[in-house]
Amino acid sequence: MNGNNFRMSARRCASVAAATVLAAGPVTLIGAGSAHATGGQEGHASASVLRTGLDVSLVNKTVNVPLAVSLNEVEAPRSAQQTALTARLDGVDGGKPFSVIRADVAKTDATVSADKAEGVVELAHARVHVPGLPLLSLIEVDQVTSRATCEAGESPVADSNVLGSVKVLGKKVTLSAGGTTDVRVPGVGEVRLDLSKRETTSSTAAATALELKVSVNPLKLNVAEVEGTVTLARATCESPKAPEKEAAPPAEQGGDDKPQGTESKPQGTDDKPGSDDVKPQDAADVKPQTVSEKKTVDLAETGGSSLTPYLAAGSAVLLAAGGGALAVARRRRG
Repeated sequence: MNGNNFRMSARRCASVAAATVLAAGPVTLIGAGSAHATGGQEGHASASVLRTGLDVSLVNKTVNVPLAVSLNEVEAPRSAQQTALTARLDGVDGGKPFSVIRADVAKTDATVSADKAEGVVELAHARVHVPGLPLLSLIEVDQVTSRATCEAGESPVADSNVLGSVKVLGKKVTLSAGGTTDVRVPGVGEVRLDLSKRETTSSTAAATALELKVSVNPLKLNVAEVEGTVTLARATCESPKAPEKEAAPPAEQGGDDKPQGTESKPQGTDDKPGSDDVKPQDAADVKPQTVSEKKTVDLAETGGSSLTPYLAAGSAVLLAAGGGALAVARRRRG
């Protein structure tokens, strides 16, 4: 084999090696990133003890004064424990503050983490008032709780409870579970109560312990009529978006999912040749070079071959013969 053939072989080996590295590179990167998780989206949670949306009509005026207040309304990550709330309305009781709600316990908590959002409300021994009824409570409750929980990858859950006795406009009532209760008091007005309202979707939840639709005619403290809604113990949440893991690379090259470099059983183990557990690699697999292949590459790089030792020995003999002839010629000349 001449030198040109050696050069061609060396070039082909180099081309094959470069193509193998380029082909193996992307597979290695995909395998290393298969367990990497992308960032998830944060969830949301809120909680409030009391919210009012009331229109107050005054006796000596033909205008309505809105009463939109809230107690312990928080959004994650926050909590509150205020137990009393007062409000002022122009034209109502000479602008003096009046009590909207008083409670022994009025606690709200809204939290959000990477995999969970939750709103919680706790209310105990609470009395709610509206303008024009300073002595008569709109509603009195012993214990109220609401909870909305949204976990990533799980169905949201909404739950609310009204425990103990309930009084509406001074009248003790029995609430129907999950239904509507109407309370009418002659000369005062009427209230419709919706108990334990729960709403859930694939990613959100909302729980309201009590929602009151109010229509009263107190005719006191310059108040002619009060209409609107009062919401007790409302909690909401929105699920955080679960981190999406990158898909693992598909099985390649003989169906073996294990990365290169994993341990393999030595010859002589219980596995029989040709069994299903041991599969030959395809031609595209990266194979370690053998000793003979290494020698061939080294010889190709230096320009030598298997005839090199014989050529070197012949060169040495010719060199020695030439030196002897040169010495004999010099002696003859001398």
